[in-house]
Amino acid sequence: MQIIKRFWGIVSLGIGVVMGLMSGQVGYAASTNPENNIGFSVSAQLPSNQLKTGQSYFDLKMKSGQKQTLKAVIYNSTKRDIKVRTNIHTAYTNQNGAIEYITAAKTFDPSLKFSLAKLTKIDGDAVVTVPANGTKTVTAKVKMPTTDFQGVLLGGWNFEKVDDQVTGHVDGAMNVRNQYAYMIAIKYTLGKVPAPKLLLAQVKPGVDHGHQTIFPILRNVSAVIVPKLTLKTEITDRKTGKLVKQATKRDVRLAPNSVFKYPILMAPEQLVAGHYHLKMTAKNQQGHWTFEKDFDITASAAKKYRRASNEHREIRPIWLVALGVLGTLIFGAIIALIILIIRRHRQAK
Repeated sequence: MQIIKRFWGIVSLGIGVVMGLMSGQVGYAASTNPENNIGFSVSAQLPSNQLKTGQSYFDLKMKSGQKQTLKAVIYNSTKRDIKVRTNIHTAYTNQNGAIEYITAAKTFDPSLKFSLAKLTKIDGDAVVTVPANGTKTVTAKVKMPTTDFQGVLLGGWNFEKVDDQVTGHVDGAMNVRNQYAYMIAIKYTLGKVPAPKLLLAQVKPGVDHGHQTIFPILRNVSAVIVPKLTLKTEITDRKTGKLVKQATKRDVRLAPNSVFKYPILMAPEQLVAGHYHLKMTAKNQQGHWTFEKDFDITASAAKKYRRASNEHREIRPIWLVALGVLGTLIFGAIIALIILIIRRHRQAK
């Protein structure tokens, strides 16, 4: 029994190492921050044109041509000076169906008339030094255009601690850096907020995180936040009428004048060349929308996305290496077990 336990101990160790190799997670990093906390915080200094008091973000009533200075205070709770980088981005809808304030969008919907990031600029240096156990007030200048625009502009004021110190190092492994950040949302409201208006722009195949995917492109072309949408989608074969895919996504939030590239994951046998029909309903307390659109998948497109997906990729070299290591470990464990048995047998004699 003891021999068997040793054998399986060796095999288990080998499997653990191989699984680590396959997941790319072999190695560790020890934190150099003894307190292991962020060490700073940020507070918005809300002005008199704040629409809702008691909020932690800027929710401002603005006018055509208005100029204003926004202020925020950075608090440093550590015993050393820190550097904080600030930037402002226009909000958009990310692929998870959430409003994204932190990262910058690569493109915007054509219906976006004014970008909050272009109207709101950091006043001074983008990177500021906050003294130990002290504060630093940072400002941003707002210049609204002279326009008859009515609706909501949305974005985020981001504060990221600049830390060039590597938290740990393992030979052959990727270095890990501390990244601490805060975000203050910024919302401007001009005139009367319009009613939501949604459009289904197109439907196209593709790949998302290695999976074959159908992307309905849903547009919010109104200058208003559309909250808590429930999307129900059916994809059918136009030739046979057969249901190919059903999908439901809840709590979708659309930023003003933004695009939601909605990923509907497909099984490998589902994304094939053919003629299809998509029906989608979008519903929340503000309204109910129904969209229907025909779309086609060509043979070349189906082949392209199958090859690009994980489902049809060849075994990667790392898997071959891992399987080789696993086989070597098991073989070595068996040989060690045989030698151990022979030795015990000889000792018994």
